Amino acid sequence: MTTIRTLGGLQVPPIGFGAMVLSPGMYGEIDDERGVAAIHAAIGAGGTFIDTSDAYGDDGHNERLVGRAIRGRREKITVATKFGLALADGAQAHPLKVGFAFEELLVNAEPRYIRAYAENSLRNLGIDAIDLYYLHFPDPQVPIEDSVGAMGQLVADGKVRHLGASNVTPDELRRAHAVHPIAAVQTEWSMWRPVDPELLEAARELGIGVVPWSPLGAGFLTGTVQNLGEDDFRNNAPRFDSDSLTANNASYAALQSLAADLGITRSQLALAWLLHQDPAVVPIPGSRTPAHISENLAAADITLHPDTLTRIDAVLARVKPVGATLLQDAR
Repeated sequence: MTTIRTLGGLQVPPIGFGAMVLSPGMYGEIDDERGVAAIHAAIGAGGTFIDTSDAYGDDGHNERLVGRAIRGRREKITVATKFGLALADGAQAHPLKVGFAFEELLVNAEPRYIRAYAENSLRNLGIDAIDLYYLHFPDPQVPIEDSVGAMGQLVADGKVRHLGASNVTPDELRRAHAVHPIAAVQTEWSMWRPVDPELLEAARELGIGVVPWSPLGAGFLTGTVQNLGEDDFRNNAPRFDSDSLTANNASYAALQSLAADLGITRSQLALAWLLHQDPAVVPIPGSRTPAHISENLAAADITLHPDTLTRIDAVLARVKPVGATLLQDAR
């Protein structure tokens, strides 16, 4: 499999690294030393496309952690970050319905705040320009054309190199791209949440790369999640409540024997399957453990035979996950 993939005009490795898991309060407690070590492990294994957000952790914690980890290595790293959930002072909170237990996110993507969001991220990251800057969620009270127009000005000013749109509908993606070229669309996509086929069609038509977030189903597709700690963010996810998790583990058990037949892990099977869906797909799994990080990134070297892909599709056609995801029925 190729060692480079293209998101719009941005070249990146075939698998990136999602840094969200490295902030406290996401998957339980973690200290910054362990977080930096995880990012260094990703970089060492070729995961030089690092994804973060100003909303991960308190007060830009995740961006600051990434900035610390890439210091002195900037020329090797492609940095992606997002805005719209960490509200600027004075910004009105606009509710966005989602499928998790907290029921809504509060967003603000008004053009007047976007430059300040970006400049704050640049300070957190300690860099001069953001390689890929996403609108984290479309603001239901702001036309996406207005948000992207302000983002485009950041490109003109050299603060951002490429634009992305995250968690958008096919129509929103087309409208955003009409204002300024969009390099990548980020969306939840994995063996336990199919991509919207119309979104994938729009991305292909417009030459936009697709970056699946939660490509391992928030860790579920590793086959190792039997219960959650009290401080685990996934307690908000209906698919991880006790009864749903038991049912889902039983439903997806067939993947274990399939991975074993291939001599790979379930995580590698899930990631390799995504990579085979389209040459412009770049998943961003996250992990805190260097061995798991290396294992995930090694999935880029796995070629799945067409017969294997047919077997996988047959398994996935039979499973019916129990419980909503963040975006399921969200809008």
